[in-house]
Amino acid sequence: MARPPPDGIDISSDPTRLNVDALHAFLSQTYWAPGLPRAVLERALANSLCFGAYDAARQVGFARVVTDRATFAWVCDVFVVESHRRRGIADALMAAVMAHPELEQLRRWSLATRDAHSLYRRHGFVPLGDPARAMEICRPDIYRPSRPAPPQGTSQT
Repeated sequence: MARPPPDGIDISSDPTRLNVDALHAFLSQTYWAPGLPRAVLERALANSLCFGAYDAARQVGFARVVTDRATFAWVCDVFVVESHRRRGIADALMAAVMAHPELEQLRRWSLATRDAHSLYRRHGFVPLGDPARAMEICRPDIYRPSRPAPPQGTSQT
C-alpha cells in the first residue's frame, strides 16, 4: 500500500494550482518530451486530469492522466523535481491518481516508462499481457524542427 504524502507535501488535482512555467521548464527537458512547446503543454493540461505535488506554494511533482473518465486512462508525465526525490512523493502522486473518484472504476490503465517500473508495480501495473496486440505511432522528434526556420522577414518557397 502506498504511503500518504510526506509531511509538508500536499497532493492536489486542482488545475488552478498548476505552475505551468515550472511544468514546461521540466517537461521540455525530459527524455520523453524534448522541446515540448508551451502551447502543446497548455492544451495537454486542459484536456487531462492533472495532479500536482506541492511543498508550500512550490510545485515539486506532477502526474497527468489522459482519460475518458469511464473506461481508460493513460498515466504520463510523472515526475518529482530532483531536490524532493526519494521522499515518497511519486508514490503519493500515484496513490492520489489511483484513488481519484473519476478513475476508480476504469477497465484499463496504461503507461510507458524507461526507468520507474518499481514505482508503478507498487500501484498494480504489470507488463503488457499480450504485447503483440499493442501498437503505436511514435514520433520522438515531433517538437524539433526538421530544418531551421527562415530568418524574420523572408519567405520560404
